[in-house]
Amino acid sequence: MDIETLARIQFAFTISFHYIFPPLTIGLGLMMVIFESIYIRTHNKLYETLARFWTKIFALIFGIGVVTGIVMEFEFGTNWAAYSRYVGDVFGSALAAEGIFAFALESGFLGVLLFGWNRVKPWVHLLSTIGVFLGSLFSAIWIVVANSWQQTPAGYHIVGEGINARAEITGFWAMVFNPSSVDRVTHVWLGALLAGAFIVLSVHAYYLLKGKHIEISKKAFKIALVVATIFSLVQLFTGHNSAEGVAQYQPAKLATLEGHFEKSGPADMYLFGWVDKENQEVTGLKIPGGLSFLLEYDFNAPVTGLNAFPEDERPSAVNAVFQFYHIMIAIGMFMIGLTLFAVFLWWRGRLFDKRWLLWAFVISVILPQIANQTGWFAAEMGRQPWVVYGLLRTSEAFSQAVSANQIVFSLILFFVVYALLFLLFIYLLNKKIKQGPYSKDGLGNQPYEKNTANILTEN
Repeated sequence: MDIETLARIQFAFTISFHYIFPPLTIGLGLMMVIFESIYIRTHNKLYETLARFWTKIFALIFGIGVVTGIVMEFEFGTNWAAYSRYVGDVFGSALAAEGIFAFALESGFLGVLLFGWNRVKPWVHLLSTIGVFLGSLFSAIWIVVANSWQQTPAGYHIVGEGINARAEITGFWAMVFNPSSVDRVTHVWLGALLAGAFIVLSVHAYYLLKGKHIEISKKAFKIALVVATIFSLVQLFTGHNSAEGVAQYQPAKLATLEGHFEKSGPADMYLFGWVDKENQEVTGLKIPGGLSFLLEYDFNAPVTGLNAFPEDERPSAVNAVFQFYHIMIAIGMFMIGLTLFAVFLWWRGRLFDKRWLLWAFVISVILPQIANQTGWFAAEMGRQPWVVYGLLRTSEAFSQAVSANQIVFSLILFFVVYALLFLLFIYLLNKKIKQGPYSKDGLGNQPYEKNTANILTEN
């Protein structure tokens, strides 16, 4: 296997593992803000207990996310030195902005969030929770902005020639608001918020099935269900906007996502299928002219296909990109259907009557994760053969001084370490879930527990 492929596999592995955790921290940040806000408004201690419980889970996920994110910064210098030199001015600005506007905010309030229970006033603690949540949102902004610049470069010029060429920023805000950044940031945000909502749904559905923590779990489940339903529906619109942007600025990627080969002609929209790249055919269930209608509201509108581009300017793994993209869409539609059905049962007063539905929510915790991962795979593989679209090819971006054996050795080490980290994460997460919301938070604070005395003394 060549060095370029090995370097791509290593980076894909490390970033995919890391990307399990940031969306969960963003989504749980919102849920913590909601629980704590309701507690301050109603003085119902059950919501304080929920906030405390999910803060413990948040802390675990946050810690693993920080550890796994550090590795990628080193990979830029070791495996992708040519790329780092080319985009260093752009990425340096975005990452500096993340440190100033996001990480400082998040880390500044994190200590109060974790250790401030019973030490600061409730509204101060809520402010710290909001600060951590906003910090995670802002962090996502700058990471996605940097990645979006690779997809749709703007606000730059090229300095130097050949191996010394590099991109320099000519307009910071033009770089930030490049043509794809806003749509991609909102799409990523919503995927993260869904990941947080669905882990809350999963854990409290599990408690309900086991007959544990019934009252508190019903409250948490209903709140998370509202969040999941709203954001799964809104995700449809951000996905549509992203598709329109891809059609305008990355037509080769769009053609790959939908397996559209014809140079210029009406494009079908496949619900699922299999792409035969050699024969330029797609076998599957389709809506004739569906992609044309989605983009131009005309079933016969021409859409640029892969044959309009030279062979060396198209993604090579057409079927893989097609499958990842359609898996993401299928999961998104399933989450919409699942949450709307649960809302319908809630309206009928039968939300918690069907055990199969609760089991569906227990298992569904994995759905946003798969959708987030496959969405990123489709976006990044669909950009190929460019690492910076139209400017720098992936084949020109990796480090020439690194050998294949070195990458393989480090990849094996990463796999072993990450496997151990993941097992540790699952063990600790399972332990905290089994302990439940009424166990001590590990900081010496005992959450409120509903009992007869509390019932008699509450208003």
